[in-house]
Amino acid sequence: MTVQFLAELLEAKLHTANTKPQLEIKSACGADLMSDVMAFVKEDVVLLTGLVNIQTVRTANLLDIPVIVFVRGKQPDAELVEEASRAGIVLMTTRDTLFIACGKVYEAGVKAGGTRPVS
Repeated sequence: MTVQFLAELLEAKLHTANTKPQLEIKSACGADLMSDVMAFVKEDVVLLTGLVNIQTVRTANLLDIPVIVFVRGKQPDAELVEEASRAGIVLMTTRDTLFIACGKVYEAGVKAGGTRPVS
């Protein structure tokens, strides 16, 4: 699934200038706890969350997560958009709940998930 298709699927509004429309999304993570996100490691992942704060962007940047979707119609402020833009992260918002947004992404074919191996 491309970022462009994801945006259309979720009827999402894009907030960053660099939208990476052809970037392939291979997995998804839906969480509001950044500790849960830290346990999730995949390449080319979209993070779906209702947690709209700077820590979300910083966590995504640390884990090389290229796309964040804020759910439930929550809107990022200018500082958040600027931080994401600097990090090269695509930010978008959808009116869907976390459950519905994750379901749509799953139904559209993104079935990969997982956690870090515990050593």
